[in-house]
Order: sequence, then structure tokens, then C-alpha cells
Amino acid sequence: MMHNEKKLANIVEELTMFFFSIGATDVHSSVQIKDNHGKIEFDADYGIENRERLNSLKKYLNEPKNEGLEDFYWELAGSGDPGETSQLLLVGMMIDKAEISIEENRVKINLYKELDT
Repeated sequence: MMHNEKKLANIVEELTMFFFSIGATDVHSSVQIKDNHGKIEFDADYGIENRERLNSLKKYLNEPKNEGLEDFYWELAGSGDPGETSQLLLVGMMIDKAEISIEENRVKINLYKELDT
């Protein structure tokens, strides 16, 4: 089962670094695992001048899941420069669903991932 936890941890690391790269100073995350499903929640502030990057994040996290690429490249998540497009696309291909709410000075994200058994 540690394989699944490592994937979730890499996703959390990548998104945490992304938030820091857009000026976040208050980032909260949680991970829940239940019945072979993982849920990652983020709540963060951001620099208002980086609003456009959040719109891009929404696009990247809603890429179709690609299990073939995930099997080969999941270990790369969290290894590039913070907020790098290729890293965010990889995260998008690793998850099943993303819910993103962008407010004036905060962003909330829920990510869902079916876990290997």
C-alpha cells in the first residue's frame, strides 16, 4: 500500500510548492484514505497578481487521467521547479477528479484519486 501513499505525498508536495510560487503564506492540506480512495484537500491564500496562474492550474488539474503515464512518471511529481507546467499536468493525469474554488484571496481544492488495490 505504500506505493499509493507515495503518490499522494508527491501530489501534496507539488501543489504545496505551486502555492508557495504564487505567493501563498498560509497553506493547509489534508489527506484522507478510505475504501481505496484518496482525497486531498488544500486551502491557501495567494498573491492576487498570480490569479491567472490559478486559472491555468484549474485547466491542468482537469486533464483526463492517464494511468499509463502515471505508472511510469508519478515519481517525477514534486521533482521539478515549483509550479512548472509539466509537473501540474502530471498531477492532473494522476487524479480522477478536481474541484477548485477560486475566491478573491483564497483558493480551495479537493482532489480525488482511486487507489490501487
